[in-house]
Amino acid sequence: MSQILIVEDEPIIRAALRKLLEKNSYDVSDAGSVDEALSQYDLSAFNLIISDLRLPGAPGTDLIERAGKTPVLIMTSYASLRSAVDAMKMGAVDYIAKPFDHDEMLNSVDHILNHRQTGISVQPAVNTDSHKASIDDHDMIGDCQPMQELFRRINRVARTDATVLIQGESGTGKELAAKAIHQQSQRAHSPMICVNCAAIPESLIESELFGHEKGAFTGATSGRNGLIEAAHGGTLFLDEIGELPLEAQARLLRFLQEGEIRRVGSVQSKQVDVRLIAATHRNLKQLAKISEFREDLYYRLYVMELRIPPLRERGKDIIEIARTLLSRACQRLGNDQLAFSQSALDVMLQYPWPGNVRELENAIERAVILADDQLLGPDQLGLDLEPDTLASIEQRFAGQNDVTHATTLADTNGSRNSGSQAGLSLDDYFQRFVLDNQDQMSETELAKKLGVSRKCLWERRQKLGIPRRPKKQA
Repeated sequence: MSQILIVEDEPIIRAALRKLLEKNSYDVSDAGSVDEALSQYDLSAFNLIISDLRLPGAPGTDLIERAGKTPVLIMTSYASLRSAVDAMKMGAVDYIAKPFDHDEMLNSVDHILNHRQTGISVQPAVNTDSHKASIDDHDMIGDCQPMQELFRRINRVARTDATVLIQGESGTGKELAAKAIHQQSQRAHSPMICVNCAAIPESLIESELFGHEKGAFTGATSGRNGLIEAAHGGTLFLDEIGELPLEAQARLLRFLQEGEIRRVGSVQSKQVDVRLIAATHRNLKQLAKISEFREDLYYRLYVMELRIPPLRERGKDIIEIARTLLSRACQRLGNDQLAFSQSALDVMLQYPWPGNVRELENAIERAVILADDQLLGPDQLGLDLEPDTLASIEQRFAGQNDVTHATTLADTNGSRNSGSQAGLSLDDYFQRFVLDNQDQMSETELAKKLGVSRKCLWERRQKLGIPRRPKKQA
């Protein structure tokens, strides 16, 4: 069991974080200040220290050097987020903004404790049947040809300092690809700073990226390093670069051309050694044509392009990803190991996944929360079988051992006629199962046993002409 020390002066936050971690099987100790932590505990005995940045007496960053090899995760309010970048430069393993999201905190803790030392392995497949790396905060899975090609490109470009433009729909894993490039590069032991350009107000984006001098604008009471400067020697990842204002684009272009930055309000330039990886779901070339993105910056970014395929183009990768995510969700939520029904797998393969892997992860977490037994169906995933999708699934089953599938369903659901199912088509089985069991089961129970939604059950009743049982007279 991992030992975690919380150093936080606000009792409510300290108690809430302790309860969250203990609920997830961590052994937790706590202290209200740096002095209290040093006087009461041997810091080297812990696997992780989580400390607030601002504490009475000494700041939480003082623990970094005192902790030796024990990693320190810094918590900070959003208002002082830039101070967290300085904490990273001082040796903090990560930072998280307060008020923190429970899942974000648990993911960060899990990543630090279990995966910090494993690095990343995204190598091209050579004389193997498949390539895979575990899904994590930075790892990827993929057997399909587009993913294999992506892995080969990542492997090649990681050896260089070339600027990379990653394109793909939202939720496909653009940041994962960026982290894979960084982890395989010669800069792997230096910082990687990730910035979502769409999440920072336009009025602050230049100050955040390039820093500012004292008095540069109202509220600038002291000078600040920018995120580009914080990434010196390492990698800067700009997500959603298409949202970057034109004025900031001009500054970024100079950084790419000259390798130097100038803080807001300063007349002096400073040389920096930073590799840039950018990502977007938008068509930058088209944006350049309508003057919403600088054309010269676009061509500066377009040194090496990586395209992340959407989930709907990845074939049976969906099933492997789903099973990995299911295992992680069960562990995180404290559930027994669950499994997908065959109908759930079929629906996942047919569903278009507009939100891609992020949508799949959310659907699986919802299913685990709603699970009543060990078999998850489409209903728990919240993915309805549309009529055309159902027809497509049935067509595929027609050539893929329908009888075995129907018999397996009969055995699983405990039908009293399971021994006589051998000659049934999927439609025949569906009809017989409903007629045999609707007197004892509600519509919800029937749908659940068949691994479909109530909507699908109703549509199939209409298609096959299966009457509903008459309601009993009061």
